[in-house]
Amino acid sequence: MDKIKDTRSFMRIVHRYLGYLMAGIMAVYAISGVILVYRDTDFLKRENHYEKVFEKNLTEKQVGEKTKIKNFEVTKSENGVFYFKEGTYNSLTGKADYTKKELPFVWDKMTKLHKAKSENALSPLNTFFGICLLFFVISSFWMFPPKSKVFKRGMVFTAIGIVIALLLTFL
Repeated sequence: MDKIKDTRSFMRIVHRYLGYLMAGIMAVYAISGVILVYRDTDFLKRENHYEKVFEKNLTEKQVGEKTKIKNFEVTKSENGVFYFKEGTYNSLTGKADYTKKELPFVWDKMTKLHKAKSENALSPLNTFFGICLLFFVISSFWMFPPKSKVFKRGMVFTAIGIVIALLLTFL
């Protein structure tokens, strides 16, 4: 194993091995992040058909919540049957017949990495990922001596990166 002599060698060693550990996690996040960019399109989605029985006499809003259809809107209501773009719901029987375009199972699970909340089982992974990324940012400043040209040029690029991120965030 590598010898830790000072803060610089410690940062370089941990940065290296943590980087190898994080390579797989970052690949999954990167792929799922690209897929999420196109979540408002049908990219990689396939149509799934559902026939479910919900409670009787649901309101339009409740039907939208139960079916989990985005931008749910009833176009017509006739004889206790709600008609909507994706299908129908019979309020007398509770039967819903509808279709939804969804990502395949594996892609859907991968994209849920980005949507995890604190109560979700994925939240520790997201927290670990964020802390590791922050460590990479901090430890990268120990890769080169502060008086070197590479370090000084790196600081310029860091400043440019901060400005770009802030501009794109607030514009």
